[in-house]
Amino acid sequence: MGIRELVNKTRSYRRFEEDYKVEQKTLEDLINLARLSASGANRQPLKYILANTKEKCEKIFPTLAWAGYLTTWPGPDKGERPSAYVIIVGDKSVTESFGIDHGIAAQSIMLGATEAGLGGCMISSVKHDGLRDALSIPDQYEILIVLALGKPVEKVIVEDVKNGDIKYWRDSSGTHHVPKRGINELILKL
Repeated sequence: MGIRELVNKTRSYRRFEEDYKVEQKTLEDLINLARLSASGANRQPLKYILANTKEKCEKIFPTLAWAGYLTTWPGPDKGERPSAYVIIVGDKSVTESFGIDHGIAAQSIMLGATEAGLGGCMISSVKHDGLRDALSIPDQYEILIVLALGKPVEKVIVEDVKNGDIKYWRDSSGTHHVPKRGINELILKL
């Protein structure tokens, strides 16, 4: 799969086959992609907490907020929840500032997940104290972002922005629509 196809297929999925097992080795392979990615000043301050058991996933799920634009949707129902998570944390013993390292690492992981036949969603709306307590995460680690992973069960369609509305939405069949701005709107001709 070429990079263009890989990027096009890497969407934010929020509904999964909850019983699909994401293997530990698969998660480790995804972290290896993040490990090989760029890091500011090559500090490499990121650490990763992996979850692929039902028990651990059930602790993480209630600490996350899902799909802010879908105001009446509380998140995936039982049976459609992620079967794995990667929590990216910054090690404050390495540096107090993590810049954009976690964004770079998260995108590398998501591209790798797509290539592996998985899907996921980057979630930055996290109840930090609740997640820290649920997993006993030491204060040395700053929670930066959570990646929900699994085998997607929903269809996501990218479409052009209409009337300036960039809010994603779901149609009556549950298909998720994601408006994207056109290339001519993005490139400044100065």
